Amino acid sequence: MPARIAIAVLALLLAGTPARGHGLAPSLLEIAARADGTASVLWKTPPTRPRGANPTPVLPARCRALGAPTTGETGEGITRAWEVDCGPAGLVGGEIAVSDLDVARTDALVHVEWADGRVLQKVLRADRPSFVVPERPSRLEVFRDYLALGLEHILGGHDHLLFVLGLLLLVRDPRSLAATITAFTIGHSLTLSAAMLGLADLRPALAEFLIAASVLTLAVEVAHDDGDSLLRRRPWLAAGGFGLLHGLGFAGALREAGLPEGSIPQALVAFNVGIEVGQLLFVAALGAAWLALRRAVGHGDRAKRLALMPAYAIGSIAAFWCFERAALLLR
Repeated sequence: MPARIAIAVLALLLAGTPARGHGLAPSLLEIAARADGTASVLWKTPPTRPRGANPTPVLPARCRALGAPTTGETGEGITRAWEVDCGPAGLVGGEIAVSDLDVARTDALVHVEWADGRVLQKVLRADRPSFVVPERPSRLEVFRDYLALGLEHILGGHDHLLFVLGLLLLVRDPRSLAATITAFTIGHSLTLSAAMLGLADLRPALAEFLIAASVLTLAVEVAHDDGDSLLRRRPWLAAGGFGLLHGLGFAGALREAGLPEGSIPQALVAFNVGIEVGQLLFVAALGAAWLALRRAVGHGDRAKRLALMPAYAIGSIAAFWCFERAALLLR
């Protein structure tokens, strides 16, 4: 009976994985402030959101709209643009907020740029939906915001997490597993940094398709249990190579947020650290769950069948992602 319960719980967890590779995309508020106190405002929300959710930017009370906003719609989201006049003081010292983030179950990225080149980046969440615009953001604030952004992205990126799960199923030796996870980390860190610094680029739709293909390849390898394949003999090499692809996917999320002028190194390091913290938390949770399942199931044929279930589940989800993202490539 314990074995059946453990298997059922594992199956339900995997079956509950969303079809899309990432969580709900964040909304984006861009403000271009001028020296005379006026500013151009652009508000972009994702094309899909929970029913009843209507996240809306709230600018400082002294800011008044100059004319009616213009709206538009693209494949990436719905946009609304307008002009405001915040008086001689401008935005500094005023409060910017986004309402309904708790209902929308997403974050809002705020990008403020002044005429003199100063840039402010903030990430607003349901538990912290507002902030007061400072003269210049501190390095600590930049690090904290981008650390949280990286952590939330990896925990909401189901394709990346399923790839890590596949690595855990593929590599049984703790020392080899440590080397494999490290190689994956180095791989995605390299391409993430290169992409954000303009040294590497790949069409986002193609990067997402290749990421799904990497998850599918890993799932097939785990299911076949062929001890003589390259993935089995050199898992760290394959993990590092696939990590290069996943780094381009991480770069897509960071590109949406942008990098703050004057604090690019801190933002990049913080985002990477956030990803690694989330990855380690996921590995620790899986390790604890797997030990509990092994104690309940024991060894033998039942344990082998249990090990195959996640591989088939991962492969099925990844195959769906491949078809879904291939269709996007053809648009």
